[in-house]
Formats: sequence, structure tokens, C-alpha cells
Amino acid sequence: MHDPRFDDLAETLIGHSCSLKPGEKVLVEAWDTPKAMVRALIRRIDSAGGLPFVDLKSNRIHRELLRTGNEDLMRSIGKVERARMEAMDAYIGIRGNPNIAELSDVSADQLQLYQRHWWVPVHREVRVAKTKWVVLRWPDPSMAQLANRSTEDFEDFYFRVCNVDYGQMHRAMQPLMELMESTRRVRVKAPGTDLSFSIEGIPVVGCSGECNIPDGEVFTAPVRDSVEGEVQFNTPTIYQGSSHDDVYLRFEAGKIVEAKSSNQKALEQTLDADEGARYLGEFAVAFNPHITEPMRDILFDEKIAGSLHLTPGSCYDDASNGNKSEIHWDLVLRQTPEVGGGELYFDDRLVRKDGLFVVPELEGLNPQRLGA
Repeated sequence: MHDPRFDDLAETLIGHSCSLKPGEKVLVEAWDTPKAMVRALIRRIDSAGGLPFVDLKSNRIHRELLRTGNEDLMRSIGKVERARMEAMDAYIGIRGNPNIAELSDVSADQLQLYQRHWWVPVHREVRVAKTKWVVLRWPDPSMAQLANRSTEDFEDFYFRVCNVDYGQMHRAMQPLMELMESTRRVRVKAPGTDLSFSIEGIPVVGCSGECNIPDGEVFTAPVRDSVEGEVQFNTPTIYQGSSHDDVYLRFEAGKIVEAKSSNQKALEQTLDADEGARYLGEFAVAFNPHITEPMRDILFDEKIAGSLHLTPGSCYDDASNGNKSEIHWDLVLRQTPEVGGGELYFDDRLVRKDGLFVVPELEGLNPQRLGA
């Protein structure tokens, strides 16, 4: 049976996120995604006059390649996929995953080979830098389980969240972007957290459905050596197939000098990947009104209303602080009352308390104003 929500999502991805123009080539990379959704995208690309290229991928096949592949294979696949990506004008990555722990038994060394020779050359250096791109998850049963919802209920939630009014969100976030652009220092306070850093001179980027679906954040990056203090993250996370709870980081002169989590071995392996892994590459303030609870999926969790995230690893080119790394690990701090609240200061001015913006020009980003 045809699901009209697929057509609505295809419209958002092609019409809003990619703004596809006649003659433009778009790569649809679909991981364990229903073929009906891929067909909906092909139809919408065709109606826009675009040229669809399709790659259907499997997480289980990908795991086997990562487990068995040597450096020559990773480098060779990276070269082939990079050449294809360089020929594209746009990219849509739909990432279903029937088992969120599929990569949990892939060694850290193998994951680093993949990152260095395949992911970074294709996605970070070409897709992110040179195409119109958007990535999103697919609402499979494993995501519903993580969210503690029935499959049907989660699907309803997913399509409601993904098809919000991004035009309204874009308008509402402009004052936050302007305020962050004029801010020199940021201070974050919450239970177990007292962190300060500079964002002076770093570009500010607003996100309202152009690169991520769902969306709802404004990001920049800390000045690399300015981060001081400690942060106790309160949102569970999965990175490179490993689960972490209660990640704690302490910084001196920008560098992570102490780190703890429920998965200490995996944490240390990640932070020891290279020099840049122990410095932050991103700071973001989130405000999607429909996302209020974590589900161990970062594309959703990093947009939780009333949260912020900090990212050990590489910065983005459009908000660069000069930090380079093979990793980019978004860690989410919620500041809502049910997790103890918290405060966000820009140049010693309180701008958000317990997850709600408290200055008049930013109140349009609070959930009750943004459509929750």
C-alpha cells in the first residue's frame, strides 16, 4: 500500500533540503530503507528535472566489509566512491538500521581504516564540502525500541518530526544566530557541569532542514584552546557501534584531560584516535519542539528542545576553529527540569534557563511558540 507520508518526506528532501534544480545530479544512498521510499524520491527527483543515482546499501554487508577489509580495500573503495561523489550536485543519505549495535564487534583499528580512507575522503572532504546534502534516519523497529515506543507510534512521531514547518523555524532562529555572532564567551552550568569557552570570531550556522532531517539547531565552534572546566553529559549515546552512558569530560586549555563513561575502553579508544579527538570542534544550541526525550540516535538527540551539544573531534569547514580529526562525536547535554535543569550564558547574560529561552528576542524558539 502506498504511504502518502513518503511523498511528503520526498517533497521536504527534494524541494526544501536540496532545492534541486533541473539537470542536477543527486545520489540517493539508502541503507536498509523500504524501496517504496526510494521510489518516491526517484519520482520527486524526476518531477524536479533532476537526475537520480541510487545506491542501496546494507548494514550487515557493510559490517562484513569493515571486519575483513584491509587498508588497500578501504582506500580503493574510497577512491571509487569519491569519484562518484565528485560528479554529484546533491546527496540524500537515508540510514535505516535494523540493529543499532551492528558494528559493535568491529575492531577500533578497522573502524579507523574506514574513517581514514573511505568516510573522510568521500563524505567529509567531498559530500559535506561540495554538494547540497541531507541525511536522515529511517524509522525501523530498532529505533522504536530505543525510544520505548510501538513501531506504529514511533512512525507517526517520526513523520511528524521530520515534516515540521522549517520555514517558520528558519525565521525564528535568526535572532539566536545574530546573538551568537556577537557573543565572545559562553558559560554552561548544570548538575556536574561548569564549562566556559570563547566563540569569538567563529562563524555561526543555522540549521532548519537543509542538511539534517529532523533539524533544529544553531552551531558554531569553541576557540580551540579556550575551553575550561567540566561537563557531565546526561544523554545516552552510541558512537561507532558502542553505547555510552554518563560521559564526563574535563578540559584544560581546550584539551580533554580527564574522561569517563560507562564504556571506558571504547571512550579512550575514540579520544586517542588522533590529537584533534581531545579538542572540541562544535558547540550547538538545539530547539526542535517535537523532540523531547533521547533515543540513542544522534540525528534526533542532538535536536532535543532545551539541549545543547559539544563535539570532540573535527570542526565543520563553515564554522571552523581549525581542529581536525577523524572523529566527530556529538555529546548532548539536556538542561530541562526533569534532568536537573541548567543555565546557558552568553557574555554573562542568562539566555536560557531550564531549557527555555528567557530573553524576549529568543522566545520564538521555545516549544510552545515553535509548534509543539
